[in-house]
Amino acid sequence: MARRAASAPMPDLDRPDPAAAADLGARLLAWYDRERRDLPWRPRPGETPDPYAVWLSEIMLQQTTVAAVKPYYARFLARWPTVRALAKADDAAVMTEWAGLGYYARARNLLKCARVVADEHGGEFPTTEEGLRALPGVGAYTAAAIAVICFGRRAVVVDGNVERVMARLFAVEEPLPGAKPTLRALADALTPAERCGDHAQAVMDLGATLCTPRSPACGLCPWRPDCRGLRGGVAETLPRKGAKAERPTRRAVMFWIQRKDGALLLRQRPAKGLLGGMMELPSSPWEAAPMPDPGEAVATTAPLPFVDWHVVPGLVAHTFTHFHLELSVVMARVGANPRARGVWVPLDKLDDHALPTVMRKVIRHALTRGFRNGDDDRVRRRPQGFRP
Repeated sequence: MARRAASAPMPDLDRPDPAAAADLGARLLAWYDRERRDLPWRPRPGETPDPYAVWLSEIMLQQTTVAAVKPYYARFLARWPTVRALAKADDAAVMTEWAGLGYYARARNLLKCARVVADEHGGEFPTTEEGLRALPGVGAYTAAAIAVICFGRRAVVVDGNVERVMARLFAVEEPLPGAKPTLRALADALTPAERCGDHAQAVMDLGATLCTPRSPACGLCPWRPDCRGLRGGVAETLPRKGAKAERPTRRAVMFWIQRKDGALLLRQRPAKGLLGGMMELPSSPWEAAPMPDPGEAVATTAPLPFVDWHVVPGLVAHTFTHFHLELSVVMARVGANPRARGVWVPLDKLDDHALPTVMRKVIRHALTRGFRNGDDDRVRRRPQGFRP
């Protein structure tokens, strides 16, 4: 199809006409056929997509980069090559493999979904958006992606990359999240009936490789002649974003308790809620308040309060979606068989347990800076009833 001249008028913002949409789509697919990313979960031309592989990758890619996901995806697929194999997996094993990817509710839903597919769908994923949306942990985006990529259903796949491309192509000035319906409608208007799966992946690739958040490579873009944002000199400023609410900061004291044989005391978090089912060091409550005094924290919340505690210099900082976390660490060495709720784990076996990223930070901090200053770093404040 002939390319439109750069000076040709753009279609109406809200409803691109069919001819213009077809022209944009043809140029995009020609670019995609040359430049498509080689991703381990993406079928090569002529190959049949594997719904399990696509589903697994899409769940992992939520709020996570492709580079970070690749090694996790490879390990998961090697250990559990089919949805039936994953459905039979031990919960703790899956959480351990997931550790470090964050957003751990995804891992819990991954297992729930695998078991529903295996037990209620004969090991086969539903082929429609509606059927896919009924699965645990499968939202609108993931359902659309699986439906269009694996089953050729015309579906509108909209992630952050697609929103950015649409906002720039049509110079949508309304900030996010209010602009989401408009951006989705524009993506819908450009989605073809034929090769819809390739089209969806092409728009995502365009956003990931050329139409990037900063310094977009506009000179290489197949939609450069039609980009209103580029024409108006505002492409790099789009999409606009509304002011974010300030994240509160929570603080706590972490208790590093090491047994005479070197084992570390860990406990399991509740199955539901933040970091559900993951392993952690015991701590005082995570509260939006000044950092607790170490002595008071030991006296009121430590699993073993009546030992010699030392403060580790510095803080551990971590940011979750809705709050920042600052952690102080105190350390104690105890005898051979102390009574404490939790599990004792040798330091060289920590990787066998589902430790979230924040706990790995705490462990690195304690191993690097703990027990270095002799008696100088002892907990000094002794509340009433506190015994060293």
